[in-house]
Amino acid sequence: MKKRILGIALATGLSFVANGAIAAKDKDESGLEHDYRTFHSNGDIDYGKIEDSYTAELVMYLAGNQFMVMEDLIKDFQSGHPNIKTIYVETIPPGQIFKKQLLKQGQINGKDTAMNPDLFASVNINHLKKLKGKGLMEEHIIYTHNKLELMVAKGNPKNIKGPKDLGRDDLVQSHPNPLTEGIFKFYGSEMLKDLGLHAKVTGGMECKSCWAVEGKTWFTSRHHRETPYMLEQGEADVGIVWTTEVAYAKREGRPVEGVAIPAPLNKLDKVGYAIGALSAGRNQSNAAHFLSYLGTKKAQDIYGSYGFLPASKAELKLKKL
Repeated sequence: MKKRILGIALATGLSFVANGAIAAKDKDESGLEHDYRTFHSNGDIDYGKIEDSYTAELVMYLAGNQFMVMEDLIKDFQSGHPNIKTIYVETIPPGQIFKKQLLKQGQINGKDTAMNPDLFASVNINHLKKLKGKGLMEEHIIYTHNKLELMVAKGNPKNIKGPKDLGRDDLVQSHPNPLTEGIFKFYGSEMLKDLGLHAKVTGGMECKSCWAVEGKTWFTSRHHRETPYMLEQGEADVGIVWTTEVAYAKREGRPVEGVAIPAPLNKLDKVGYAIGALSAGRNQSNAAHFLSYLGTKKAQDIYGSYGFLPASKAELKLKKL
């Protein structure tokens, strides 16, 4: 079992800490460093420059699974706003951002992160409503949608047909952790409860970097991009992910595929990405420009090219929280 977990750690940029748990390690080949990017109007991209959260001309903390969209999106946005020369973007689980960067001083690799980004986005609008309650945000839009899907190894060797198969005893599962990853906390766990499988799959555990059910259900450290690695290495058979994660992994040539989850179990009717400007943000005008840009056909098409589903015109209009 230790060998299995060590393999996960090495490939996903995780490292063991003193108590035997696994801690995130900022390592470029893991993809984690790509969660902290500074985009320059000349096309350059800096990775891991956390200090730019204090100085960039637009600072955005966004729901993590958009990481694959950002390069195309920011390039297009800056082409129309060349005066915004530096844009700092974080793409990590919004629960982690909300608790550890907005409500209290957070650190990444020993560096403080700004507590006043210009924009914050989450897959759970209640995060934004709580900011409203603290006087930190007033308005929002819903700018895209997503849905749940099962990720399996290429060829689907265990012949997994749908979410009911998560109740099978012969499967090893890898799921986003329920502490900081909204995909499982708000949606995956609800789907399992709908199916009457929550207790069996999770063992009643709420943890991360852990076996919720020993040898059967693994909860990731902080990113469900750990799941495709486990599938590739034969360490897991299936995992709950966003449909966009399947599309991106296949686009990258990884040996995985998806198994569709039917509505309403896929939670498409509930998953809306909400974004709003922080009242304490340094760059209010630039934030307004970006919110307006998200409503353009080009921005919606870029999201669509990565498997996201479009927001309606009504959802793209600023509304009070």
